[in-house]
Amino acid sequence: MRKLIAAINMTLDGSYDHTAGIPDDEIHQHYTDLLSNADTILYGRKTYQLMEYWRTLLENPSDKKSMNDFAIAIDKIPKIVFSHTLKNVEWESAKLANRDIEEEVLELKQSRNGGSKDILVGSRSLIIQLMKLNLIDEYQLCIHPVIAGTSLPLFENIKDRTVLKLIKTKTFSGGAVTLYYEPTNEKATNS
Repeated sequence: MRKLIAAINMTLDGSYDHTAGIPDDEIHQHYTDLLSNADTILYGRKTYQLMEYWRTLLENPSDKKSMNDFAIAIDKIPKIVFSHTLKNVEWESAKLANRDIEEEVLELKQSRNGGSKDILVGSRSLIIQLMKLNLIDEYQLCIHPVIAGTSLPLFENIKDRTVLKLIKTKTFSGGAVTLYYEPTNEKATNS
């Protein structure tokens, strides 16, 4: 069965915000590599619309090779967008989900179409939903050395205690750290 990886950026104070981090060449390369080892990425509407920025770099490349490489990688990977409000998506490699998230993810995990390549989820709302369904196999939390002070906490409205096992870390020269966790499936409802 294919692995579902929740990969997301966050700040030291636990805020989820793709725009609050300090992306540099090394972090862009990290995410380019992550995308090359996956064959599908799942987005909610807000994150999908935010990520559409990278399409503009295909038409008007940046002066930074790492950003251009990431733009190429994000453009190529098939995207499934979960939205109640979008009627269509303009990115050629994107499609709107036509089933609920649980059905879609279970089929993707069991599908052989992607071979052994991973499935990524990069939207806060989807991570929370998939976490509640026990469908995430690995969390990759890239913590940036920033205190945002505002924004949404990544793990909002989680009522069950979830225990994770640290499997490795990756430290970037700019001070960000990616923590790799697997769920232990040890849960206890908070009273």
